[in-house]
Amino acid sequence: MRKAPISVIGTRSDRSGPDSWLEIEKVATAELSSEDPQHPFEQALRADTADGWKASDRGPQLIRLRFDIPQSIKRIHLQFQEGQVDRSQEIALFATSSGSPRKQLVRQQWAFSPGGSTTELEDYYFDLKDVTVLELEIDPGRHDKQVFASLQCIRIG
Repeated sequence: MRKAPISVIGTRSDRSGPDSWLEIEKVATAELSSEDPQHPFEQALRADTADGWKASDRGPQLIRLRFDIPQSIKRIHLQFQEGQVDRSQEIALFATSSGSPRKQLVRQQWAFSPGGSTTELEDYYFDLKDVTVLELEIDPGRHDKQVFASLQCIRIG
């Protein structure tokens, strides 16, 4: 039998590792629909904080990252936490590339329950080229517009 190794798309060796995260604060401008001064967006960029970002207004929120120069994006890691109230959340990621219109990458729903599911962890793998804008829409309550959005952590590689 003849055998030859092949490269499989999406294997661990093809994926961005922890050493290849973008320094978002240095390569992008963050535009936020609202922000709690006690929980600024910068806290969601650091792995050494337990606070993360929180909105100052209730209901759906938008986080837009405008890159200084177009970026190739292979991975987006998001973490959300809710330990206080039962709620259903919906998130959506969008990317705009040089010369291309805004495109939805993913839409995801999650149900938080303090007695069980308190953490949502999303790890998405892409092959995006020349991304100029990345947007994260968060609807923290889906059917309850009195809930505050939050984001524990975001990493882009």
